[in-house]
Amino acid sequence: MPRSARTPRTPRTSRTSRKKRSSLANRAIAASAALILGGGGLVAVNVYASAGEGRPSAAPPTRAQNVGRQMSTIDCPDAGNELREVPEQARGEVDRELAAMDTQITDAYRQFADRKEQISQDPGLAENAVLGPLRSKRTASLDRIAIAIGRAGERPAGIESLAGCSLRADDNAPGNPGGTGGSGDSGSGDTGDGNDTGDGGNGNGNDGGQGGGNGDGNGGQAGNGPQASDFVDIQSVQPNVDRPRQRRGASRGTFTTDCGRNENGKFNPDNVIVAPGVSNGAHHMHDYIGNQANDAFATDDVLANGATTCRNQGDRSTYYWPVLRLQNGQDEADVDADGGGRDQNVGEIQTPSEVTLKFVGSPVGRVTAMPRFLRIITGDAKAFTNGDANANASWSCTGFENRQLKDKYPICPEGSQVVRTFAFQNCWDGRNTDSANHRTHVAFARADGRCPKGFRAIPQLVQRIVYDVPPGPGFAVDSFPEQLHKPITDHGDFINVFDQRLMKTMVRCINDGRRCR
Repeated sequence: MPRSARTPRTPRTSRTSRKKRSSLANRAIAASAALILGGGGLVAVNVYASAGEGRPSAAPPTRAQNVGRQMSTIDCPDAGNELREVPEQARGEVDRELAAMDTQITDAYRQFADRKEQISQDPGLAENAVLGPLRSKRTASLDRIAIAIGRAGERPAGIESLAGCSLRADDNAPGNPGGTGGSGDSGSGDTGDGNDTGDGGNGNGNDGGQGGGNGDGNGGQAGNGPQASDFVDIQSVQPNVDRPRQRRGASRGTFTTDCGRNENGKFNPDNVIVAPGVSNGAHHMHDYIGNQANDAFATDDVLANGATTCRNQGDRSTYYWPVLRLQNGQDEADVDADGGGRDQNVGEIQTPSEVTLKFVGSPVGRVTAMPRFLRIITGDAKAFTNGDANANASWSCTGFENRQLKDKYPICPEGSQVVRTFAFQNCWDGRNTDSANHRTHVAFARADGRCPKGFRAIPQLVQRIVYDVPPGPGFAVDSFPEQLHKPITDHGDFINVFDQRLMKTMVRCINDGRRCR
């Protein structure tokens, strides 16, 4: 779709309205087309169990287990996560097909949502109207991906097994047995100088949440989430942040860059890392700070010459993340636009009250400069259906940042503000600025602070984003429609466009133990 066809953002003056991996060989798919109707609830359709890392794995539920369960969304294998090796010549075509598959899921989810009540009464409708057509489209896209890769290298084996999708329940939804009242999963804590409580967390911590959600019902104006049970009172969560011990030779300095809070309201639903050249590749709206040239069509040269909101003009990097909205029934300017209402993202976009971008060092040694145009995605926009292998969401409240939540939104007390923290991968393979699945060229340090074999430590970007929103449920991040606005799907994106001189300054500051801006 041409960019001119998108609905432009109209600035307002009110505070509230301003603004992907397991291997193919490990995935087992059971092509069961059985539908069972029990207690008025539609149950497993084309249920598959995944042996892949981090993805929920279970035997198909029995009729007794599914009495009262209502299917909430469409669950498809994430083909992008599976493609570890894609020849450079094929990447453009592969990325476009993967983006097309995301659109196929979005369209199928719309069909499912529009007919949910009919499907609960007529099980065959799910296969005939939703899952069957979706499987056919995915099969064709996967075949085109295999052909594109095969032209330049070895055709991937077994890729066709990723075509089948299923319907699944949101176990947190009211009326679904087995739902939980709320839990928190913390990151591993601050990897910086230890003076900013809660800055950090690499998503590898332990469950630390306590207590349950507040009430029942669906708080989402779009009708697809979040649930009240996706929220938890931060005061009921026990402290769970575990900072790594600084060892002799640690790089203890920090470098902070000030790029504003997106006060000028730059938004779009593109993702130039995952879906270059594809409008609405994200199917949700992003906040952008730093580089102002970022859209689906931005090349490295375009980014290098783009204007920046960063105070230091040597930083033309792009920092972006899904917008947070108040789900208060108020429309935004994108209510009829891609990434907004058309993709079931509704409510008033919130401008952060504070954004901090800090680069920190390694607890065990010195860091090396990151290459220009290095791309890093932290977290997983599809973590609700993919599982938590790549999830890195970290939610908290000001004054409580030693308590971090991974799969719940926080309910903050009066006077406290909501905080989203992203600690990006801090190890680089020393060769690539990107990879086929946009993940394997970077990694998190191990529990002992050292990088995996073959990787080197780089400055770790830690983003802290604060929002002044009313206490209680009533807000959510934008998401792919089928991800139901779950907090675990939160994620951040970064492309390094520091000039060489400023990058050297950053590395010296961090390695010398200084605090620089």
